[in-house]
Amino acid sequence: MKANAPDAALARVSAALDAAAKATLADGEIPPIALEAPRNPEHGDFSSNVALQLAKRARRPPQQLASEIAARAAGDAALGTIVAEIAAVGGFINVRMAPAYWQQSVREILERGDDFGRGAPAGERVSLEFGSANPTGPLVVVQGRTLSLGDSIAKAMRFCGVEVTTEWIINDAGSQLDTLGRSLYARYRQIADPTFPFPEDGYPGDYLMPIARALRERDGNRYEGMSESQWLPIFATFGRDELVAGQQRTAERFGVYFDRWQSEKQLHESGAVKTGIEALRARGITYEAEGATWMRTTQFGDDKDRVIVRGDGRPTYLAPDIAYHYDKLQRADRAILILGPDHHGYVARLGTIAAAFGKPGAIEVVIAQQMTTIRDGEIVSLSKRHGDVLTLDDVIDEVGVDAARFFFVMMNADSPMTFDLTLAKAQTSDNPVYYVQYGHARIASIVAKAPPALVARARSGEALERLVERAEIALARRLAEFPATVRSVVEGRAPSRLARYAQNVASDFTQFYMAHKVLGDDEPTSVARLGLALATKTVLARALRLLGVSAPERMDRLEADENA
Repeated sequence: MKANAPDAALARVSAALDAAAKATLADGEIPPIALEAPRNPEHGDFSSNVALQLAKRARRPPQQLASEIAARAAGDAALGTIVAEIAAVGGFINVRMAPAYWQQSVREILERGDDFGRGAPAGERVSLEFGSANPTGPLVVVQGRTLSLGDSIAKAMRFCGVEVTTEWIINDAGSQLDTLGRSLYARYRQIADPTFPFPEDGYPGDYLMPIARALRERDGNRYEGMSESQWLPIFATFGRDELVAGQQRTAERFGVYFDRWQSEKQLHESGAVKTGIEALRARGITYEAEGATWMRTTQFGDDKDRVIVRGDGRPTYLAPDIAYHYDKLQRADRAILILGPDHHGYVARLGTIAAAFGKPGAIEVVIAQQMTTIRDGEIVSLSKRHGDVLTLDDVIDEVGVDAARFFFVMMNADSPMTFDLTLAKAQTSDNPVYYVQYGHARIASIVAKAPPALVARARSGEALERLVERAEIALARRLAEFPATVRSVVEGRAPSRLARYAQNVASDFTQFYMAHKVLGDDEPTSVARLGLALATKTVLARALRLLGVSAPERMDRLEADENA
């Protein structure tokens, strides 16, 4: 893909610093010149530590060497139109770009529109599993977090050119399905006989009652005279299918669509578990001892080898993991899983599987830490054991998809988070998603009021050289960060960076809007500022969509404020 103009300009700055460093040192190799945003924006737009890297070899203090390199680079005539200043501070070489550089960034956004920042196909295939919940109940509030994190990462990866397959594992091969079947049977019997006992270890939530009624309406009382061995598989399967279908509906209501829903039970029935074990055997990773089949996990750092097939022929818990991830690694270069906080022990197990198949490090686990939900300042008490759960559907009903998804990604997965239901509903600037959406709607309102001819000229990038004021340049600089921000989301598996970025864009636009009238008396300036507003609207909309959040054109409070 052809580099955009701002990237090309930055490459020229790097080349000038490289040439200046070589001329100053006179001998030896120069490390690649990396330009990054300094921690203190007052120091400039970009900074290089090349002088710090070379000071020892040059036998000069870093600040002295940085000053010499900066002085030489500043004399490069090719930088005259794009660089305002090159200065040495504390051994760093700081570069302040000229307004023309940021004006070109705005032009780039207007030209590329919704594709601004999109990456070319990267040639990488990723399997991304997230949100998976046991098929024994509806999705609850904590699944909302993993769904939001995973779907936003998937969207960002695809935007950056990565081929992503999103996956959900249905854990339907264990004893929990029998527990589900007994629980559903009890609810089924209680429809006719409310005194029928409920199993002590059953799933007590009311969500099983509609399923039980559906089964009784379909089949009547035919199961009441059967033995448990006869009715249990029927109830377990029916309950699983109904609950998984409900989970799918909720995920889709939440704006999340999975490419694959993989049944663990189906892995066993299809022979995939045997295939995975045979693949290990072919690599010499298994052996027979004490009547069982073992995996040489100590070969990959485990403290002991693990049984994968018991002496009676039954696979252990490790066998379906081997099968599932063997399949993933045939289809993808990398497998990423986002799991809840109770899965720390899973990390080493999956690392062993990847190494055993000759792809060490190809399976990555992201642990989403604990989440506390509050309403009106009080913790919402939840207990699965007693059937007290806050379902994801309840959350959607209460605060909406947009607020829930934005709040769920505001913290990194590795940080505990507090989900404030009251704040998520507030239509004030204290509510971050409302604040960002309000900014987008405000721009849409400005554009709607502008004459169509003026809008057309602004979209064409006309008169952008008029953008020289501090607030204008600050906003343009922020917009130019969008491609790097999305890449950082992918590299760090951190949608929180995009949520924070969207808030910063909205804040910078508000400061620009308060300082300067967009549609004023000076037509060229109005065209330029409208172009900056349109570029901001494009970036905000794209950032929100990558987070699974809508970008409204109109908001009731905005119209009320403007009509007041």
